[in-house]
Amino acid sequence: MKLQEILDCRNKILLGDNLSVLKQIENDSFDLIITSPPYFQQRDYGNGDLGIGNEATEGEYLKNILTVFWECVRVLKKTGAIVFNLGDKYINGSLSLIPYKFAIQATQNQSIFLINQITWSKLNPTPRQDKRKLIQATEPFFIFAKSKDYYFNLDSYLQHLDTFHKSIKSKPSDKLGKKYLELIKNSDLSEEQKINATKALNQAILAVHNGEIEGFRMKIHGIHKLAYGGQDGGRNNQIKNNGFTIIRILGNTMKKDIIESPVEITKNNHHPAVYPIYIIQELIKLLTQEGDFVLDPFCGSGTSCVAARNLNRNYLGIEINPEYVNLANNRMEEPDSKQQELFI
Repeated sequence: MKLQEILDCRNKILLGDNLSVLKQIENDSFDLIITSPPYFQQRDYGNGDLGIGNEATEGEYLKNILTVFWECVRVLKKTGAIVFNLGDKYINGSLSLIPYKFAIQATQNQSIFLINQITWSKLNPTPRQDKRKLIQATEPFFIFAKSKDYYFNLDSYLQHLDTFHKSIKSKPSDKLGKKYLELIKNSDLSEEQKINATKALNQAILAVHNGEIEGFRMKIHGIHKLAYGGQDGGRNNQIKNNGFTIIRILGNTMKKDIIESPVEITKNNHHPAVYPIYIIQELIKLLTQEGDFVLDPFCGSGTSCVAARNLNRNYLGIEINPEYVNLANNRMEEPDSKQQELFI
């Protein structure tokens, strides 16, 4: 499949074996590849003996997943990212840790590295009948890149939480910084250090009033304990050399590697493993720009493609099961497929 043919396949869902299709695609074609392969011997995807997930052994399963993964690496742009979501399985009463075995093997090759593992915390996990095990309520999303130049827009990720955080933020107090001014005055700093510390403190106070930062903390030599047990480091060196350091607090919500969302139940969707469109939309916003090209090689019922279209990205889905291709295409045609983002 040459470049022009790929362009012609934008915003389509193809029926076929993903490995066969991927091998026809030229290098460096996609900005983001985001997918969830079938879990190992976990669910009936309606493929019979077709496709990944029906292997006799865990080793065969991982080998097949990695074969597709390396083709994904090849067709990924240097500025792009790959997101794989995998589920785990108990074998003979023991968790097999399949997702982590996959991630370890994937990073053995120097052409790819692991940026983050984002943990999906399920708000409505499936109850277990086993009274001697806790309910499995998490799954990993692994984010890989093949160069240090990968696109990463942290401000756009979970942006609704930033908006909420700012809406409840109170105005700074008139007493802001007065405690530190008193501490500087009574400290053992030299006169020059006191002048510099007071100047830096006033600049931080002004930044808070101007809305540039949410707040700050100040550490003064001889008054506050050194960080990290006094070991050498950026802030400790500033305290030792200048007599003080100021830690600025930016105010946006801290973007952690955990995201909460319920397991998604979509009307008339009989696919056994639908991951939440909310999570996929957030990852697409984090890792792409409008107009970028998103691939899902295990398209299933089309959640990644719906999310990409909602956010004005181009998409290509590949799915081996004709029933799921029809299901995905129907989702793309529904009037509400251009739904508003779900804020959890």
